[in-house]
Amino acid sequence: MTISTSPLHKLALATVAGLLCTSAALAVTPSALAEAQARYREDMAVCNSGQSNQAQATCRKEARNALAAAKRGDLSDTPDLYQQNALQRCGAHQGTDRSDCEARMSGGGTVEGSVANGGILRESVTIVPAK
Repeated sequence: MTISTSPLHKLALATVAGLLCTSAALAVTPSALAEAQARYREDMAVCNSGQSNQAQATCRKEARNALAAAKRGDLSDTPDLYQQNALQRCGAHQGTDRSDCEARMSGGGTVEGSVANGGILRESVTIVPAK
């Protein structure tokens, strides 16, 4: 079976693609773009100073990717989103393990360590009486 594409069909597809790209570019307000560029400069300064927890090349790539995402309007930095993501990770567990995980992610238990030191350890202790 042969499918032929007319020049008019190609033009229509190109027009739709152009409109989608234009609407994505217009999704970011000038103030949001200015904030994203300022954040990019800050991120690059941290990368160049060696204060990040990543290799310099990785740090720079992440900064560029974050700027590109912000320009598309895809970058969100809200505490609610962080909390939602943390609770989604608990979805891998079942029963009491899941509820314990959700309690730890919501601030229960103790927290020690840092990302800079390799990770954050969240711990909660549940006392189970002997039978």
